[in-house]
Amino acid sequence: MATFLSHSPEETRSWAEQYAKQLSPGDVVLLEGEMGAGKTVLAQGIARGLGVEEDVLSPTYAYVNSYAPMFHFDCYRIGSVRQAEELGFADYFDAGRICLVEWSENIAPLLPADCKKILIRKRGDGEREIVT
Repeated sequence: MATFLSHSPEETRSWAEQYAKQLSPGDVVLLEGEMGAGKTVLAQGIARGLGVEEDVLSPTYAYVNSYAPMFHFDCYRIGSVRQAEELGFADYFDAGRICLVEWSENIAPLLPADCKKILIRKRGDGEREIVT
């Protein structure tokens, strides 16, 4: 495991931009952390590292946002694995794009076995600990 201590959202985005360089099409990355920890900030940095020029926003109400070459999921409001299946989530994981998944525990049975994980923890005054 590797740990990075970020002192600002921009440092978190910059770290994630560099992290994106090790990703390949089809990778599934679980973004783990409590509400407000900075999962969407991580997603923004990864997207920037993948060349996405659009604004990356939390897909809380849409469940999934598409930005070539990635999908960004927010499964916070997913009530059951069946709901995720009905929304076609499993198909996204086979589409050959990088998938970033927030609140992955809500869809755990649908996830591929070889997911990567990034844990982000609040450490006070804007600091975040990022563990991979």
